[in-house]
Amino acid sequence: MPELPDITVYLDCLAPRVLDQPLERLIIRNPFVLRSVSPSPAEVEGKRVRDLRRLGKRVVLALEGELFVVIHLMIAGRLRWRTSGSKLPAKLALATFQFPFGVLVLTEAGRTRRASLHLVSGEAALREFDRGGLDVLDADRARFAERLTSENHTLKRALTDPRLFSGIGNAYSDEILHRARLSPLALTSRLGEEEISRLFETTGAVLREWTTRLRAEAGDEFPEKVTAFREGMAVHGRFGLPCPVCGAPVQRIRYAENETNYCARCQTGGRLLADRALSRILREDWPRSIDEVE
Repeated sequence: MPELPDITVYLDCLAPRVLDQPLERLIIRNPFVLRSVSPSPAEVEGKRVRDLRRLGKRVVLALEGELFVVIHLMIAGRLRWRTSGSKLPAKLALATFQFPFGVLVLTEAGRTRRASLHLVSGEAALREFDRGGLDVLDADRARFAERLTSENHTLKRALTDPRLFSGIGNAYSDEILHRARLSPLALTSRLGEEEISRLFETTGAVLREWTTRLRAEAGDEFPEKVTAFREGMAVHGRFGLPCPVCGAPVQRIRYAENETNYCARCQTGGRLLADRALSRILREDWPRSIDEVE
C-alpha cells in the first residue's frame, strides 16, 4: 500500500501536470470504484484543480467550487500518467481523469477490488475521510508521545493505526522499528522516555529520508514503480536475508494478508517472536532465539 513518502511524491509529480488545469473529463471504467453518488462525475468535469492534498494515505484533488476527488489506493491501487493520445492500461484502469496535457489513470492490479474513488462536496464532507492520525512530520516530541501512549497497543499496531498516526503502513513501520531498535510487539504502555524519544526521532528521519529518496528517483518523471518492497530497505520484504546492521537473518511474523519483518538481534535481544501459524505447527520445535536459527 502506498504510504506517506509514496503519496507525497505522487502529489509532487501531479502538481506541475494538473494544478490550475481543468478536469476536462472523468471516465469511470469500472463502476465498483466509485463509492459515492453525489456529486456526479459530470458535475466535477470542467472544474479546475486548485490544490492537491494528502489525507492519511488518500490522494485528494481539490477542485474549484469546493468539490473534491478523494482516491484511496489501498494495497494494489496505483496512479499513472499518460500523455494525451497514448495507450492506456485498459485491463487495469478503474478510472481516467482527462486534463489538457495528459491523462491521470487510476489502476489496480489483481482480482480483489479495494481501491476507491469518492466525489465530495464541501470541506465538512471531506473531513469525514480524515481518520484523525497525527502527522509526525509536523509534530513535536510531546504530541507524538501523547498520541503514542493514548492507547495500549503493540508498537506495530500503534504506528499503523490511522486514528493515531497519519500515512504510516506496514512497510515503513518495519523500517522505523528496525532503526529504532524496538520490538514490533513491545507495548506502548511499557516504553521508557528514552525509547519514546528514539522512536520519535527515528519515525521522522525514516519518513523524510525515503521521501527525499523517492523524489530523487522520480525526478521530472511520474513514478511508475510504486511498491512496498524497495531496494535499500533494511528489513521489510527481506525475510531470510541478512540484516544490514548485524548480518543476522531477517525474521517475520505472518498474520492475515500482512507480515511484519524484523531483526531479532537488533530489536528483540535475540528472541524470536512467535509466528501464529507456524509456531502452532512446530510447538516445542519452534526456535526461541536467533542462535537456534543461524
